[in-house]
Amino acid sequence: MKYLKNITTLFTLLLVPFFAANALSGPGDTPPNDEVRVIEMDGTDQMKFTRTQITAKPGEKITIKLTTVSKLPKAAMAHNWVLMQKGTDLENFANKSVMARDNGYIAPELEDQVIAMTDLAGGGETVEVTFTVPDEKGNYTYICSFPGHFLGGMKGTLTVE
Repeated sequence: MKYLKNITTLFTLLLVPFFAANALSGPGDTPPNDEVRVIEMDGTDQMKFTRTQITAKPGEKITIKLTTVSKLPKAAMAHNWVLMQKGTDLENFANKSVMARDNGYIAPELEDQVIAMTDLAGGGETVEVTFTVPDEKGNYTYICSFPGHFLGGMKGTLTVE
């Protein structure tokens, strides 16, 4: 009987903080959502992403995992994933970024037009970035900024709805 009383007391002591914490939260309070959705894609020798459409909710957390599938040397064929601000002149961004090899082919003066980006990945390498989806609904373009890739069609769309 004493054992049962001790178990009951212990159980009650463990539940008090739980109920106290819940009593302090209002009916509209929700716990923070720390879930991160992972989206995997490849970058190919044909200068294409294997995933060109992504749909997300405003404020959602996403991890992009990009793997480069290539047997070419990294200096000749590498890929990154760069999510651009709405309204960015993509052709201008790509053209100016060609000269920014030491900055991952992102023109330093245009970095403010980037929402999120990965490093460059050579054949067999995987890179990733975790970011929060913009609150403003609409279409956001993502590109590969390695020289010639965007102009060759390596792009996709993140639709926030």
